[in-house]
Amino acid sequence: MGSSGKAQAEVMKQLIPETVDDWRAVEDNFYDPQTIFDYIDGAGEVYRAYNFRLLLSRRFLGPAEQVIFVDLFYMGSAADAFGVFTHDREGEKLPIGQGAVYKGGLLSFWKGSYFVSIYAEVENQKTKEVVLQLGKVIAARIQEESSLPAIINRLPSTSLLKDEVRYFHNHLILNYHYFVAEENILELDNQTEAVLGFYQLNKEKTKERTVLLGIQYPEEEKAKRAWQKFIHYYLPEVRARKDTFVQTENGLWTGIWQKQDLIAVVFDAPSREAAASLLANFLHPNQ
Repeated sequence: MGSSGKAQAEVMKQLIPETVDDWRAVEDNFYDPQTIFDYIDGAGEVYRAYNFRLLLSRRFLGPAEQVIFVDLFYMGSAADAFGVFTHDREGEKLPIGQGAVYKGGLLSFWKGSYFVSIYAEVENQKTKEVVLQLGKVIAARIQEESSLPAIINRLPSTSLLKDEVRYFHNHLILNYHYFVAEENILELDNQTEAVLGFYQLNKEKTKERTVLLGIQYPEEEKAKRAWQKFIHYYLPEVRARKDTFVQTENGLWTGIWQKQDLIAVVFDAPSREAAASLLANFLHPNQ
């Protein structure tokens, strides 16, 4: 760990209390992107997909040898802290940090450049209280507070399921939430910003979701290549015409538009007009 990493480690140690009620910290471990698999097997790829820098895992021991783990991730940016939070948004929504969910003994929240996961091995009323108390203390100690990534604000708000919004860079994360293709046909990487918005446009079919995928590339040329590649592999039937909308076998509509360094794709829209409206509002949010 270099000098900057050691300095960050010292900051992170101060963000987690050493005692809460009858619980006391008994062990600290640090992990970086190379060693995270020593601690989190499999799921480590999710954090690496969001460019995490450093993880402090602090283990607390309580009455009857019960254990609570606090995992404090320094993500390097507020955008990636928010992004990794959006990877799993299931659970009870709580006003901790800048967004939190609790489910089955696990509290997750984000604030500033940090993502925090607090887990009780045995869930009961007392451990839940301690987990939430730990979360509130840590959130209060994190002084940084940030706004959402700018691309999130491009999502049209009407009929948007706000608690299902996902922010990411990696096409593997895209496929986890909405499968597009095995190959990275949209050329997503750590230099791209992407957002998934899920819409309930058909009030009669409450389980039917329209999906809006928005991507910002580092340059217009890369966006153009991705648009061409998507058309070639995903919508080959539109290559011979200017219209970039297709009605698929399920009767719903898919379409893609590009504007400078931005791409917007709609999947499963109930009509061509609905698809076009979402694309237009994402690419031209102030019009």
